Amino acid sequence: MRLKTALFGILLFLQSALVLTGGAVRLTGSGLGCPTWPECTPGSYTPVPHQEEKQLHAWIEFGNRLLTFALLLAALLVVLNILITRRKDLRLLAAGQVLGILGQGVLGGITVLTDLHPATVASHLLLSMLLISGATSLYSRRHVPSVKISAPTKTISALSRAHVLVSFIVLILGTLVTGSGPHAGDEKAPRFDFDIRTVAWIHADAVIFLMGLTVAFLVTASLTQSSKRAIYFFLGISLAQGAIGYLQYFTGIPEILVAAHLLGATVFWIASWRVRLSVVRTPQDKKQ
Repeated sequence: MRLKTALFGILLFLQSALVLTGGAVRLTGSGLGCPTWPECTPGSYTPVPHQEEKQLHAWIEFGNRLLTFALLLAALLVVLNILITRRKDLRLLAAGQVLGILGQGVLGGITVLTDLHPATVASHLLLSMLLISGATSLYSRRHVPSVKISAPTKTISALSRAHVLVSFIVLILGTLVTGSGPHAGDEKAPRFDFDIRTVAWIHADAVIFLMGLTVAFLVTASLTQSSKRAIYFFLGISLAQGAIGYLQYFTGIPEILVAAHLLGATVFWIASWRVRLSVVRTPQDKKQ
């Protein structure tokens, strides 16, 4: 039990950490610290002392690449544990983690080779979020198999599905804001040709709509205490995230607040996914 909890917890932690280290790469201008892929510099898989790129930038980018290998190892150990314990219900989720991580490596290479085009950077982040949701599901279901939703909960399930979909749309709009602003990862990196104020307000409007949907979900649906706690936690995280978003907008988007907003986005997505998970299980599962 403890080993499974540790393995699945490490996988979720590393999936989240990859988002944060990717943010560090972008915010420090280290996106092209390793200017090629899969090598760091032509002829070397690691930074070299006399390469044109700054050494600090090279090692920050290289460190982010190394984390992918640690993440892959964690995912393979989870797969091994699932095979040993014969949890057939978790095999697809675990296989998705391995394939997604490999896909992240390829997508990371495309990102570098396209000089950090914002579309590939955004895709890199959104794939991480999808993998985080998978890792969250694995951690939630590590001890108890999933059970089909009973008829009385289908309406609640539909509401939670809409909730998590709008949450993901909020993340997509957030990448458009990021791709239109500063902190591109390199001073020569291309940007989206959007007015940042316009996309920022569209992003904010989507968040406001999501808050309304969340409150409506809370007061109109017959929810378990577990689901209510998940929604209250989501609301708290979302309000804090919104406050950081407005603060960074009105203070010129400083790096420290962008980093805090990225951390908040990761927790926001996990919280949204946990709302979904809280309504797709029967009370009997939660007691076991």
